[in-house]
Amino acid sequence: MTAKWSFRAVFLYLVFGLFVYLYLFYIADTTLPQELKGSGADPETFMNSRELMLSEEYSRIRNLLYFLSVPYEWLFYFLLLVFGVSRTFSRWGEGTSSIPVVQTAIYLFWFYIASYLVIFPFEYLSFHFSKLYNISVQTFSAWMKDQVIDFWVNFLLMVVIISALYWIMRTFQQKWWLVAWLASIPFTIFLMFIQPVVIDPLYNDFTPLQDKELEAKILAIAEKADIPAEHVYQVDMSTKTNALNAYVTGVGANSRIVLWDTTLEALSDDEILFVMAHEMAHYVEKHIYVGIGSYLLMMLIGLWLIAKVMNRMVESNGKEYRIKKVSHISSLPLFLLLSSVLLFAASPLENGVSRYTETRADNYAIQMTQNPDAAVSAFQELSRVGLSQVNPPFLVKIFRYSHPSMVERIERLERFEPEE
Repeated sequence: MTAKWSFRAVFLYLVFGLFVYLYLFYIADTTLPQELKGSGADPETFMNSRELMLSEEYSRIRNLLYFLSVPYEWLFYFLLLVFGVSRTFSRWGEGTSSIPVVQTAIYLFWFYIASYLVIFPFEYLSFHFSKLYNISVQTFSAWMKDQVIDFWVNFLLMVVIISALYWIMRTFQQKWWLVAWLASIPFTIFLMFIQPVVIDPLYNDFTPLQDKELEAKILAIAEKADIPAEHVYQVDMSTKTNALNAYVTGVGANSRIVLWDTTLEALSDDEILFVMAHEMAHYVEKHIYVGIGSYLLMMLIGLWLIAKVMNRMVESNGKEYRIKKVSHISSLPLFLLLSSVLLFAASPLENGVSRYTETRADNYAIQMTQNPDAAVSAFQELSRVGLSQVNPPFLVKIFRYSHPSMVERIERLERFEPEE
């Protein structure tokens, strides 16, 4: 039975991979609508022929790696169960200590080692192609350093989260999903609060914006928008990438507006002011809190569904999955498998909501700056430097794009008429 299920799972993965490859490289249409030819949204107006070719190649490769890596992770979790690897890890933990937290930590250590080794090829391919297409400038040793930091940060967080989750499962057997959700609310807010000042600095150096003249312009927009900002932060990303970015992170007193130093080098002051006004819009319109609220709502629904499905699967096929009961740590791959499937299934809805808030932020920024030319040129440069598809395929857009496509953003901006 184990061999039969494993063969079917691998076969389905290969069929899915073939479909994705054919869709991305032969079926999907990324040509620009005829009416937009020659407009600011036409990549031929701001990319040369080589950049156009590279952007299509790189985008297809990135999208292929994404769509192959997600079900690959599902396959990994499934095989851990049916071959009894998860049960073996749990026995190692139980044989080492009688303390549940220590047992969980030992289980997770071996689980993370196995996960890292199995998923590493996709991580490395992503790094390799970003280097090949001159997006990443990071050395392999520096990249591996970030990988090691990722491993230990995620491991320590998961020891806390999984220990608490399985204690809740054992204590509240019928309503564990509700108790786990209630416990996740303060924990999620706490993580978002400490991320800008504890977690992010592990990877990069954050400093107040060095260009004080530009900072004064940005703070003037912030004052106009009633944002109590005292600093804009820049982060040293030029040692890792040529890509451009800016973002808002954190909650409450730890909220930060951050600019990559690559953005400071590549964009003009007017273009940066538009980007900053866009990021300020997320603060003004409370998008961070909307994001937290929608995330917690989805988590509530997800945990309820996971609890229902896990109970049925363990009752009917617990022996094949080598799981004695839901509340045993050996069921973790099943929990993660169901979580990942639900997150993927919900991503079109989540991305759709995100694209709506990003559109509102664009509208706010252009109303604030009244400079559509700078806004259009900023988006053009973001696309050119990042080798992004201006008009991505439909499935890529709904499953991967948390922002509107560049063709939509630029086309909307070119219809904007500045106020007199």
